[in-house]
Amino acid sequence: MPRLYRAAFRPLFFAAWLAVLTLSGHLVAWGQAPPDTELFLVDLTRNGQALQVGTPRNITQRKGYDNQPSFTPDGRAVLYTSAREDGQTDIYRYDLRQQTNTPLTRTSESEYSPTVTPDRGYFSVIRVEKDQTQRLWKFPISGAGNPVLVLENVKPVGYHCWLTPDSLALFILGKPNSLQLARVSTGDTARLAGNIGRSLHNVPGKKAVSFIHKRTSTDWTISQLDRQTRQISPITPTLPGSEDFVWTPDGTLLMGQGAALYQCRPGNGTGWTKLADFSAAGITQITRLAIDPRGKTLVFVGQ
Repeated sequence: MPRLYRAAFRPLFFAAWLAVLTLSGHLVAWGQAPPDTELFLVDLTRNGQALQVGTPRNITQRKGYDNQPSFTPDGRAVLYTSAREDGQTDIYRYDLRQQTNTPLTRTSESEYSPTVTPDRGYFSVIRVEKDQTQRLWKFPISGAGNPVLVLENVKPVGYHCWLTPDSLALFILGKPNSLQLARVSTGDTARLAGNIGRSLHNVPGKKAVSFIHKRTSTDWTISQLDRQTRQISPITPTLPGSEDFVWTPDGTLLMGQGAALYQCRPGNGTGWTKLADFSAAGITQITRLAIDPRGKTLVFVGQ
């Protein structure tokens, strides 16, 4: 079990919550409470070409902010961002077999968006530093050693997606927010698109990264950037108002709208079709989705 990264003190409560909402791209007054969110797991099964969804299971079961989940490469755990009594956000690990939640960090900074690195030796995070700078860091999975700054001069980073061990796609905060590709070994970046959403995902079977291109306040399209040619092409319009999506390993898109989960198979002409409605479980809004590498389990944020 990785040891807990600790720090001697914590910043003020309201400072941490300003950081949460800055990462979400919204400006709020000091001291505004964070959203009360939970993490839910659901089983996914294939019956021929049909995708079937199981009953959601709440894996956090507490009042407070639990968000930004991602699976470990072995599919045995979910890493996520959690805020506890002191208002600070840290990284927690949910073990699917033991059904336990364990803190991985307890630092004086705030950490968000945990993602296991391609070499599987670290988990990377967006860290809000003491001066509110947002940069990409990584922590050893083993717990042995100190966190490492990945891209010293790239800021403010909102979200990230590893493409190779030496390259990432980044959501860079700004007016407008932009999609940038970064190379770790050199620190170089290239701006490829503006007005993007927070979801960044590798496209299954392609050397491409997908993102939401927000052409207007209502015209949102899931698009893909070819990493070799750097050409951008549309995949499919989003569900109205929704900006969180995920790919199954076989190339199906999943997206939530309200309490319902939808699927889309790009290229088949059917658009979005409803898979499940989770309102009976008390869920009113589905956001932030992640899927395990085998495509057997989905985790999402529910309100």
